[in-house]
Amino acid sequence: MGDQRESIRVACAVIVEGGRILAARRGNGRHAGKWEFPGGKIEPGETPEEALVRELGEELGIKAEIGLPLSVVRYRYREGEEVILHPYLVRLSGGRPASLVHDLLRWVEPSNIDKLDWLAGDFPILEEVARVLA
Repeated sequence: MGDQRESIRVACAVIVEGGRILAARRGNGRHAGKWEFPGGKIEPGETPEEALVRELGEELGIKAEIGLPLSVVRYRYREGEEVILHPYLVRLSGGRPASLVHDLLRWVEPSNIDKLDWLAGDFPILEEVARVLA
């Protein structure tokens, strides 16, 4: 029989400011040291947009304007866990990002974004972001 675990639904933010993109590096725990777009799990009854507003407040201490949705990504990690990522282009509308959960935040030029060690599930988002921001 196959793996019957439920997929994890995640909303993530491609925060763009001054032509640069905010990347967040995971601290301790699973996938420590990997870079990702900030965001988090979508709770039951939440829309991806509502989850993203909540998560950005919790993780970065910011308010944000949720913009254009990007393509939804399904990715299964080797451990068997499947994530369904709901990425959005996002603009800051209040506060400066603070590293409340991640061990490092970095503003990255689009031309340098592939130099970071990203979570594999984020690769399709990186490719779409490169096209959208070109």
